[in-house]
Amino acid sequence: MKLQRKNRRALALGAIAVSGALALTACGSDDTGTSGSGDSTATAAAGNIDCGDAKGQLQASGSSAQKNAVDAWVKQYTASCKNVQINYRPDGSGAGITAFTQGQTAFAGSDSALKPEEVTASKKVCSGGQGIDLPMVGGPIAVGFNVPGVDSLTLDAATLAKIFDNKITNWNDKAIAALNPGVKLPDLKIQAFHRSDESGTTDNFTKYLKAASPNDWKYEGGKSWQAKGGQSAQGSSGLAQQVTQTTGAISYFELSYAKGGIKTVDIKTEAAQPVKATVENATAAIGAAKVVGTGKDLALELDYTPSAAGAYPIVLVTYEIVCDSGNKPETLPATKSFLNYIASEDGQGLLKDAGYAPMPAEIITKVRSTISGLN
Repeated sequence: MKLQRKNRRALALGAIAVSGALALTACGSDDTGTSGSGDSTATAAAGNIDCGDAKGQLQASGSSAQKNAVDAWVKQYTASCKNVQINYRPDGSGAGITAFTQGQTAFAGSDSALKPEEVTASKKVCSGGQGIDLPMVGGPIAVGFNVPGVDSLTLDAATLAKIFDNKITNWNDKAIAALNPGVKLPDLKIQAFHRSDESGTTDNFTKYLKAASPNDWKYEGGKSWQAKGGQSAQGSSGLAQQVTQTTGAISYFELSYAKGGIKTVDIKTEAAQPVKATVENATAAIGAAKVVGTGKDLALELDYTPSAAGAYPIVLVTYEIVCDSGNKPETLPATKSFLNYIASEDGQGLLKDAGYAPMPAEIITKVRSTISGLN
């Protein structure tokens, strides 16, 4: 399917209006965003998307990390392809993969690549094929905090590991003070929040802790939180809400959720200066990722301990998981059409304004080629 390139500049200009969370079509979730505005944005998109034979309802679920990106994509896509309704449930990567391997959805979103046992399970619903990972969305996992009187905060992996493992429990702890000379830290209890649901964001955050400070983070890792203590909340939006309303709070979530005045931690790495959580700094780290998947699978290996200046170390990549072959005939046209759009220059062009990092050119080119061969 060849994407139409006409009026790309008009779409890029219109996309500036798309930021944060935009409303999904007929989809409710715990990660409720705000409605986007501007019919001109949708109108600008109308001539750039190849709908082909796409029609009907497309069910998908998974990563809440990519919800704000999916919202923006769905708004643009359905303005052009009016015969398609896309329902994306941001109920976590674990739940998304389970729904996909049980044949309940056309594709899933996951912030972690499929595990061998999940690939095996996918073969039951992918007739003659298997589930594959298509990297589509990148970005920084921000560490948000709410400490009265503190506007700027630097932490390193060892200190973060001890905070989230309940080993550092007060904001004026000497380890935090040593990283923040001249900052007046209050005598205040730390309220550390983690995800209550299975989450690829948790997986990537704990992979960073384990890689960057193995002596302080002894847990195996994975989508489920394993450390003792702390408090929990559902979804990235739930964690962001807790940071906003809880004095002394700290938590982790995608940068797109660090809105409404949430302050984020600068991360001390091997570089000379601490690194801020920005799309550009995350892109610098993701650009060093390696494709380690085999065949049509495009799973990436991320570097959680970059030493280059300006490379933000806590990043994730969200994959769209789909059958390489054996997709359901009734949803295949809509699946390919939508995936083709979000992997296109126009689709990837929306990501930065929504707080995400587009995939590097060499990676997204492989993704587009793989999508074209789905059957």
